[in-house]
Amino acid sequence: MKKSKKMLAGATLAIGVIAPQVLPTTAHADENTGESTVNLRILETSDIHVNLMNYDYYQTKTDNKVGLVQTATLVNEAREEAKNSVLFDDGDALQGTPLGDYVANKIKDPEKPVDPSYTHPLYRVMNLMKYDVISLGNHEFNYGLDYLNKVIEKTKFPVINSNVYKVDHDDKEENDENYFKPYHILKKEVVDEAGQKQIVKIGVMGFVPPQIMNWDKANLEGKVKAKDIVATAKIMVKKMQDEGVDIIIALAHSGVDKSEYKEANKMENASYHLATKVPGVDAVLMGHSHTEVTDIFNGVPVVMPGVFGSNLGIIDMQLKKVNGKWEVQKDQSKPQLRPIANSKGTPLVESDQNLVNEIKDDHEATIKYVNTAVGQTTAPINSYFSLVQDDPSVQLVTNAQKWYVEKLFAENGQYSKYKGIPVLSAGAPFKAGGRNGATYYTDIPAGTLAIKNVADLYVYPNTLYAVKVSGAQVKEWLEMSAGQFNQIDSKKTEEQPLVNIGYPTYNFDVLDGLKYEIDVTQPAKYDKDGKVVNENTNRIVNMTYEGKPVADNQEFIVATNNYRGSSQTFPGVSKGEVVYQSQDETRQIIVKYMQETPVIDPAADQNWTFKPIVADKLNTTFDSSPNAQKHIKKDGKISYVGPSENEFAKYAIDITKKSDGDKETGGENPTTPPTDNGGNGENPTTPPTGDGNNGENPTTPPTGDGNNGENPTTPPTG
Repeated sequence: MKKSKKMLAGATLAIGVIAPQVLPTTAHADENTGESTVNLRILETSDIHVNLMNYDYYQTKTDNKVGLVQTATLVNEAREEAKNSVLFDDGDALQGTPLGDYVANKIKDPEKPVDPSYTHPLYRVMNLMKYDVISLGNHEFNYGLDYLNKVIEKTKFPVINSNVYKVDHDDKEENDENYFKPYHILKKEVVDEAGQKQIVKIGVMGFVPPQIMNWDKANLEGKVKAKDIVATAKIMVKKMQDEGVDIIIALAHSGVDKSEYKEANKMENASYHLATKVPGVDAVLMGHSHTEVTDIFNGVPVVMPGVFGSNLGIIDMQLKKVNGKWEVQKDQSKPQLRPIANSKGTPLVESDQNLVNEIKDDHEATIKYVNTAVGQTTAPINSYFSLVQDDPSVQLVTNAQKWYVEKLFAENGQYSKYKGIPVLSAGAPFKAGGRNGATYYTDIPAGTLAIKNVADLYVYPNTLYAVKVSGAQVKEWLEMSAGQFNQIDSKKTEEQPLVNIGYPTYNFDVLDGLKYEIDVTQPAKYDKDGKVVNENTNRIVNMTYEGKPVADNQEFIVATNNYRGSSQTFPGVSKGEVVYQSQDETRQIIVKYMQETPVIDPAADQNWTFKPIVADKLNTTFDSSPNAQKHIKKDGKISYVGPSENEFAKYAIDITKKSDGDKETGGENPTTPPTDNGGNGENPTTPPTGDGNNGENPTTPPTGDGNNGENPTTPPTG
């Protein structure tokens, strides 16, 4: 039975969201002055990540906290309440679940060409929902430009992007051409408060983080270039104003960063500056950071609706026609969010059954696809503690990558020059809670491994890269990764959160093949963007390969992904040499590895740990899922503390002592690694005896940008 709007309003108020039926106070047209008043409702979705159904393909079960089919019901109700409305999407809709991968494989398959009339289920849904305009996020580029261009051909609405340009090789900015339609002007017929029809010209522009040129370098280099969001917005505003628009809306797939704006930096999360530094912008619809935001920046209303369809973003705006021109009544602008479910996952709306029926075949085919068996695991694999100790969910990925590269180099003579160079493997915890919530973890039971489990372990459609680096570069790579942690004061007895929630977990690379410790009493050398903030610090200590200290000039091949391998900004990697680029996705490589090793022992090899801190009493904590409690080992260093915020649970980890069998280190590793490859024995520190499975911090997940990025694939992610 459909829930009434009254019931929905009460449920929404109960969790602290603005009441859904509040509209701006209005005045009817003044017959004496000729003024006219129009109320315009602006609706936004963002970061859907192909969560079309209220379904978790990794766990193959219903999940009422996600799903555009539920958000669509909120859209329908919000439209019914308002005389005039427009609907936009802010990007990152095309990639993110096995449904997206299944459809991409189907469309790309040269042996079984799809019917020319076939439309991607995402755009079938959006067509039925009658979106007015959509923009692109960074994850739209993950499958390549050819695929993106092919699937958006079937949309019945404009697809725009303002800051991605064609590469013309002439280095002249003034004649650059946009790759996509840069903006769209909606000539919207509206009804004013006197019941009269009016026309409002709505200019819409859209932006993606310029960092796509790093995140999807393999797909984009030499074809397009991305420009600064704020600088480009000023150009687009001028063009639309010259065409006589009445209001301008920015679809900014970009979070909120209030630090100093510099055009040369091409800020990733530029929405705050877009609202405050670009005259003429009347509303900013945001995305990318997967957070929930309703705010007013410098008189400009902004909204960000979370992730996976969890909320509908709404801005109610009032326009008044004065002397023939529409003027936004800024004091009447009201942003709000409407959730599809409450905090316990109880749905507040029903799914739109027409949309459910529309994508039924692709949905069921995806479920069949993800249940295809590929191997066995002898023990559970989860990521609940992956940010605080070496973890099986990362280990399995790094093992597969290392296996692939070593096999490739052994069987192909063209790589003989790399014979004898040790192969390392880099992996990071992608599903580690954070801004995606307390359920965003890998949790695979012992037994059969299926494709859904591979997609759960590795959520992005990255490909494999092999990069040649020196020992000194490996050290900087790990110093960057160690930014995942806050600095711990050994003299404090008060609680100290261990995990830096502002650091993207996909940048916390573990380099398997080495042994090393992370000294969190030292400050981080790099910030989350790879900029040096403490030049002389050293968090990475006791780094060894096969029991010997790593020399600065020692050579390694590192198996990693295209996002990391092509980075021009990630310390250590940026100066490396890419020696191999696979056409196979990392997920395909993991499947091949499982097929070659049909029974997997997922135990982590404990190649990294925290350097034990000498302290009488230390209270270091982190947040993870409440479900992590059942994976705590009785003799380990992790313990449950209690409930935390935003449905997370708080845990403590003891990093002040070693287990009984450990030896003393006998002194710290030199600050500067040795320059020759002399042996000094194996890294003596025994890693913690805790679970070996995973977790993330958010002591409190961020409510603004959060910067937990995107994939890379996203990373960005998103």
